[in-house]
Amino acid sequence: MAVNPAHSRVLVTGASGTTGSRLARQLAAQGVAVTAANRSGIGPRGTLGVRFDWYDVSTHPARSLVRSGCTSSRLAATPILRPSWVPFLEQAREAGVRRAVLLSNSVIPSGGPGTGAVHQAIAVMFDEWAVLRPSWFMQNVTGNHLHAQSIRTSATITTATGNGRVGFVDAHDIARVAVEALLSPTPLNTDLILTGPEALSYDDVAAILTDVSGYTITHVHVSVADLRALYENAGLPSTSASSWRHWIIPLPPASKIARPTPWSA
Repeated sequence: MAVNPAHSRVLVTGASGTTGSRLARQLAAQGVAVTAANRSGIGPRGTLGVRFDWYDVSTHPARSLVRSGCTSSRLAATPILRPSWVPFLEQAREAGVRRAVLLSNSVIPSGGPGTGAVHQAIAVMFDEWAVLRPSWFMQNVTGNHLHAQSIRTSATITTATGNGRVGFVDAHDIARVAVEALLSPTPLNTDLILTGPEALSYDDVAAILTDVSGYTITHVHVSVADLRALYENAGLPSTSASSWRHWIIPLPPASKIARPTPWSA
């Protein structure tokens, strides 16, 4: 896609995260000037890194973060709604940001808990917006995710999803959709549910990993309360751990699903 010259700089919050880091790199590869905001203040190669922490409002002044050339903003959300969200959005709008793209998730609609409230606010506050609502990430079983850690240490995946099935999506593809949403000459002004090519249960995931790795990987079924306790013991704040109950919901209707084309490096 040709870069829209009207969108001369993009602010990416959560720019060291699973999706945000990929988005920042993909934008930079297309020649877009990127302000990469995260807690370390260090962005991916080719971006301008600035310190930003949702839990530290002193890092939030949007005018200095956005700078005079930034007309688009992509906001990477956490499952818990922070009180600082709306003031930051207001600052960004007043600083001249006219397009905002939010990363939410497939099970939380506009006006719902957590990012659902931010979804609702963005659609009202900005004339140009989009909300990306991906299903579970393929990256949930790699890197430092709790599932990946338990696979490496005990050859298990522990969830409270039962036999529920969902399409896993690659974070590369989510970032590709975010690039389109940010740079498209015509704003989307809607939400998109993004999912993968096949609905899988965690029993299916464990079987696939067993086949690929040669090691027996087991899916351990637990209650929501036990899963919450597991996350709290792993260091996740109790409020964040409780929010995971919102993810244990069936796959949304197929009519609202957008499937990105397969990622190629």
